[in-house]
Amino acid sequence: MIIRIGNFFFHYRNGLFPVFYALLFIRSVPLAPNFRTAAVIGLAVGLVGQLFRAVTIGLEYIVRGGRNRQVYADGLVTGGMFSHCRNPLYVGNFLMLVGLGIASNSTFFLAVVIPSFAFIYWTIIAAEENYLRQKFGADFQNYCSRVNRLLPNFRGFKNTIQGTQFNWRRLITAEYGSTYIWVTGMLAVTLRNALSEPGANSREGIVPWLWAGLLAAGLCYLTARILKKTGRLNSPTPSKEKEPAKPAPIVLRDSTNR
Repeated sequence: MIIRIGNFFFHYRNGLFPVFYALLFIRSVPLAPNFRTAAVIGLAVGLVGQLFRAVTIGLEYIVRGGRNRQVYADGLVTGGMFSHCRNPLYVGNFLMLVGLGIASNSTFFLAVVIPSFAFIYWTIIAAEENYLRQKFGADFQNYCSRVNRLLPNFRGFKNTIQGTQFNWRRLITAEYGSTYIWVTGMLAVTLRNALSEPGANSREGIVPWLWAGLLAAGLCYLTARILKKTGRLNSPTPSKEKEPAKPAPIVLRDSTNR
């Protein structure tokens, strides 16, 4: 039953995320009396989640989204961050959404939306693990016995960093869209709270900076998109070393045949 629910949510998950983002703007009992406190704490939590995603994608890439919106995997990825946590991208996503909920200063979001989001991810992970278990059998079982599902174990993380080349081009190419959505969401909920704060003096200092942040985020998004579309973020193809020129053959002439 849980696996079927997970497959359903996996299929429609791209349509669910906009709904969760829209719920950020529902008026609710505030978590903190000051929206600035909520924004700072939310930003800190969200940045941890973004860091999780960045390190994961930069060290060892995994194709997201399945095939035809169904759970699918060509191979079992166990390197990079996946050697410390089986679902580091989901951990990052969850922390980013919790950060947004705190920044929105919404009790409703943290009390209702976050548990709903956690349930959806739980069912999706169950469906994915069922697929991987059927496809990779003992290899996946051994992997599960070594690595936690969600709680990261950073033992040996230094060796992971030293033994893997960080791919900045891949990180920007794969992550610029998600980062833009998260950053603009953080800025937008903080701007909403700042504009609804009673008293102009309490918000005049931060509002222009928030508008500037939204503009800067948009420019960064456009820059990354242009770089991706023009191929400038593609990994450079190693050039073949030129073979040394072969010396011309030496012909020994018989002095008697002239």
